[in-house]
Amino acid sequence: MSATTIPRRTLLLAGASASVSAFTSAAHAQIAQPAPAQTGSLLITGATLHRVSAPPLVRGQMLVEGGRIVAIAAEGAPLPTPRGALTRLALDGQQLYPGLVAANTQLGLVEVPTVRGTVDTQEQGPLNANAHALVALSGDSELIAVTRAEGVLTVEVAPVSPRAGGIAGRSGVVQLDGWAWPDMALRAEGALHVHLPRAINNDPDIPAADPSALRRSVHERLRLLDEAFQQARAYAQARSTDAQLPRDLRLEALAPYAAGQRPVFIHASEAALIRQALALIERHQLQAVLVGSGDIARLAPLLKARNVAVIVDGVQELPLRRDDAIDQSERTPALLALAGVRFAIARQGGIRNAPNVRNLAHEAAAAVAHGLAPEAALRAITLSAAELLGVADQVGSLDAGKLATFFVTQGDVLEVATRVERVFVRGRELDVGNRQQRLMEKYQRRGG
Repeated sequence: MSATTIPRRTLLLAGASASVSAFTSAAHAQIAQPAPAQTGSLLITGATLHRVSAPPLVRGQMLVEGGRIVAIAAEGAPLPTPRGALTRLALDGQQLYPGLVAANTQLGLVEVPTVRGTVDTQEQGPLNANAHALVALSGDSELIAVTRAEGVLTVEVAPVSPRAGGIAGRSGVVQLDGWAWPDMALRAEGALHVHLPRAINNDPDIPAADPSALRRSVHERLRLLDEAFQQARAYAQARSTDAQLPRDLRLEALAPYAAGQRPVFIHASEAALIRQALALIERHQLQAVLVGSGDIARLAPLLKARNVAVIVDGVQELPLRRDDAIDQSERTPALLALAGVRFAIARQGGIRNAPNVRNLAHEAAAAVAHGLAPEAALRAITLSAAELLGVADQVGSLDAGKLATFFVTQGDVLEVATRVERVFVRGRELDVGNRQQRLMEKYQRRGG
């Protein structure tokens, strides 16, 4: 992952990923390909349209042209005259939702978590603002089809934390259909991901019985972060007056984030680190979003007062401490909503969780079971997530002018038993088949 060139290490890993993809694809009778652009017009009738930005529209109509939603109307209401050949799709009694939006994933950067050659999620060193996750994205990943089959059609692809914390790099937001990241990207330059050093010992270089060494390590990483933002602003100012100044790719990449022009996603879940994050935001006037769970709800009033939004990094997670309530993580979204904090729900990030981005709706459903209103839960994995990722003008709700990226079910998407029947990205229908489904069908046919 790099700002200007793809390092040899990334190329080697990409080659290894391609080899694994080729091996797994060999098991298929047919290899899926990106769908061609939509031609003509598509008129959908009869379904309940879950618009998210407005109440559901029972037996609504939706007209789609050129990959975008042209109009939404009640049954029988007039619609604009379709351009070109018109295809009618009657979905009587079915539910139609905007594609789910997953933040903080490593989808496309990980194929098999236990096979190192298929993992490219992290750069060396604590300060990697120039690292760009999308250049390592494998559009051929089997996990893309698996994720898409559960209605997750837009994802943020983000790097993971450097060891002991620091600046991981920049993310990008992609739709889950396309040949490679340039044609999949909805927002190529996304958020800068900053991971504050945890106050518990996860650094193998520090002895477990040496708390003073841990405190020194945390202090040093926080100092490095402070200095990096200061240096980036000074560098940008110097370059603006002297174009001959030698380039520094790390500071050049960090500068727009340090100036508050682009969003910074700060990962912190423990109360002390959340306060450190808020202090960092205030000192440098960052355009920031907090990513975490754990103690987030404890500081909800402070987050509301500071107008800091949150990406809840996993709802179905164990509590931080032995004496915390067992359902602390599940109650976090409801408590944030009660406090008036803007938030989205995501699966917990990390290499081992990349294959489970598909379960995003289950995270929202768990929050509903612990007090969050169903409509708020749906918004947290669609429009709210799109807003925090900077793509709400394109996806996240069913509104005229947005991309026609949606899916169809027979039941409530927040019910675990509900299956996705049809998937559309930019108005083109995609096959919901995937490797996991094919393996299930294969072994169901196995004789006793």
